[in-house]
Amino acid sequence: MFLLDTILATNNLTIEEVTSTSASQVKLLSDLAKEIWENHYIPIVGADQVAYMLDKFQSAEPIRNQLLEGYKYFIAYDDEPVGYLCLDIRTEHLFISKIYLKHDTRGQGFGRSLMLFAEEYAHQLKLPQLLLTVNKYNEKSITFYEKMGFKKNRKVAFDIGNGYTMDDYEMVKDPE
Repeated sequence: MFLLDTILATNNLTIEEVTSTSASQVKLLSDLAKEIWENHYIPIVGADQVAYMLDKFQSAEPIRNQLLEGYKYFIAYDDEPVGYLCLDIRTEHLFISKIYLKHDTRGQGFGRSLMLFAEEYAHQLKLPQLLLTVNKYNEKSITFYEKMGFKKNRKVAFDIGNGYTMDDYEMVKDPE
């Protein structure tokens, strides 16, 4: 874990795993999601779709269910919560399900630290590849992922109900 200690020491970020489905931990995650998603995604997909997706994927009940299903949630702190990461361990790769930061904390190296944390997590599990999906119009995030060594693998679309589709790129990275 030396590498993780080195990564985190560069910007005072603390990353803590959510190890229970307690109401306080789940509420913290859903509150972070609401703040981050409303700020970042409304210009990309609109307020109605953001509200629908928050309710379906990032409200208390879905987060609790994901934790019970084995998803690994981590909260990033810089004195206070600044974002979160969610990983899904699969047989052939580590899926970065969620990586989000508050708007006013971007550009401080926290996203890089979270991504390096995910890479080291995959390395520790001996998983050969990292995978994520990102909205095709989320240009800033795509640029960040490319700087972190991810490459667009293919276009994917997911019907998420209520007339909404997630129109994404699947991006992959083979850890060094």
